[in-house]
Amino acid sequence: MIRVILKPGRDKAVRAFHPWIFSGAIDRLDEGFAKSELVRVLSDREEFLGIGYFNPDSQISVRMLTFKDELIDDAFFVKRFENAKWLRESLISHETNAYRLVHSEGDFLPGLILDRYGDFISAQFLTAGMENLKPIILKAIAQVFQPKGVFDRSDSETRKQEGLKTEHGVLAGEPPLDELEICEGGARFQVDLKRGQKTGFFLDQRENRFWVRAHAKEKRVLDCFSYAGGFSIHAAMGGAISVTAVEEQARACNLIRANFERNQFRGENYRTVQADVFEFLRKDQETYDLIVLDPPAFCKRRDQVQQAARGYKDINLQALKRARNGGLLFTSSCSAFIDANLFQKIVFGAAKDSGREVQIIQKTSHAFDHPINIYHPEGEYLKGLLLHIL
Repeated sequence: MIRVILKPGRDKAVRAFHPWIFSGAIDRLDEGFAKSELVRVLSDREEFLGIGYFNPDSQISVRMLTFKDELIDDAFFVKRFENAKWLRESLISHETNAYRLVHSEGDFLPGLILDRYGDFISAQFLTAGMENLKPIILKAIAQVFQPKGVFDRSDSETRKQEGLKTEHGVLAGEPPLDELEICEGGARFQVDLKRGQKTGFFLDQRENRFWVRAHAKEKRVLDCFSYAGGFSIHAAMGGAISVTAVEEQARACNLIRANFERNQFRGENYRTVQADVFEFLRKDQETYDLIVLDPPAFCKRRDQVQQAARGYKDINLQALKRARNGGLLFTSSCSAFIDANLFQKIVFGAAKDSGREVQIIQKTSHAFDHPINIYHPEGEYLKGLLLHIL
């Protein structure tokens, strides 16, 4: 196995089990290396530190798979998958059959995402190293999870940074239905594994949707950036007086309507509005008891932080203006470059400009099936604030 030898003093993070090694930390490596192959990582004194995969085209040159001297084979992935499966099955409700099975660094498998949707698995191989290991990973998936089919949704922008083409199609077993139904806490949703956003559904907001459901009784609810209507359906199930779902894309609006129907919510109290959310909030004259802001990532690169901050402040300011006295606002950001402290400061600025009295009653993150590797705090990307507005 090719050896990667680090510069003096650049092994501290690896010894603390951080899974990333940046190109600037590498002193030298053996000749004859190939992109995406497994490598042994050594200190400047040639002490063994672990095994990862190497990609000279990426700023993160090595992503660590293990800090032990062990084989990276079928048995390695079977063991990691069994650990991941046990965690989910021990905590997930029997009323929920859609959740994340493997969460990249959070499950000690950087670059790999596996999501369960009923009997199917939607997979993302985000790095060249994981792409190279795909054959043995698929064997381990079949052994541990036994899905009807595995669908490849490796169409993320991250792959371009790794020098990879996007991949999209059936990897194993049967193709998923175009209209696949999933259950989440008793709520039923139509999802599209082939063309839907992310891997088909925003699984990371599940626990936050449950919170909205628990506090929606007899409230007028506004769900912004609704996509498939996840928050809307749960609000309706929680006894909301009315639910307004706002989404810009016509296809998503049709999906929201279908999901209202699927859950037996009909009539004018459950409405879908096709509109730009920023424009809708400025023009809308209604006020609401509970507002949900679940926007897409406004910031996908570090140089977009300032622009994204303005967008988050504006959307929160407009939402605060639409909230009734004593109302609730759930606001979130999934932008990895907007950390929790910065997001709270942005919302603080919006609250100040609104002139409202605002209390934080809870801070949230992604659902437990998106675990955070304690040695990799960068893995915490979703930030949520539950606010009480006076």
